[in-house]
Amino acid sequence: MQKDSFVNLTLNEKVLLLYKEATFIMSIRYYGYKVNLFLLDKCYFEIFYNHKRDCIERIEILDTAHTRMKFYSDQIKLPQDWVQ
Repeated sequence: MQKDSFVNLTLNEKVLLLYKEATFIMSIRYYGYKVNLFLLDKCYFEIFYNHKRDCIERIEILDTAHTRMKFYSDQIKLPQDWVQ
């Protein structure tokens, strides 16, 4: 699936696609969220789950320039070009 096509899906469609088709990689705690990292068609996605509200608030394509990357790289081996 192309990134542009994914962005145009509803939140529910994104959730269904990732939970059915993608591979779960890991999860991290980030502020008030549990962030689940998934891999689909060589693209990584983050699902932001809010425990207090008991809901998925957003799904984003992984931004490798974000400071959250240090939480992932501390736990799994990432491709060298991802490490800032």
